[in-house]
Amino acid sequence: MSNNNIYLKHFELMDARALLDLTLRNREFLQPFDPLRDESHFTLEGKEIEITNSIQGSKTDQSYIFGIFLEGTNELIGRIALTGVARGPFQNAYLGYYIDQKHNGKGYATAAVKLCVAYAFSKLGLHRIQAGVMPRNLPSIRVLEKVGFRYEGLAKAYLKINNVWEDHNLYAITAAAD
Repeated sequence: MSNNNIYLKHFELMDARALLDLTLRNREFLQPFDPLRDESHFTLEGKEIEITNSIQGSKTDQSYIFGIFLEGTNELIGRIALTGVARGPFQNAYLGYYIDQKHNGKGYATAAVKLCVAYAFSKLGLHRIQAGVMPRNLPSIRVLEKVGFRYEGLAKAYLKINNVWEDHNLYAITAAAD
């Protein structure tokens, strides 16, 4: 999946070092938006396990996790994931993403979300994608709104982020009617 500037690719074990570098570079930047992480999350072995679990998640239709890469240089600049895939009458997944701090504000998150949503609807046959975002994370809210996500409400004490139960705005997008 690609547009003019970026492409999404399922992670492979060979991406573990680049994913670790991305994670370490952005550790402080992402801390206010992430759950507390065990130190193993910040090791090469931890990234290899994460990628192995990602591959398994795709095989079992539970999650689809992609690297966000720059066209031309193939630099890993972010991560985007569809998790908690539910089938049956729900046909839903949860969206999460981040972009390397040095690449923020360049439209890459918006492009990645568009690509991922298109994949979810056209390739996976999902009907609904939802995302939760802290009300103070205005750049992420703008990304979701630009892609066409609609605000559905506020979930109080929704997720434990950086060891604090944080409220989240809930957003969703649904596939076009058949």
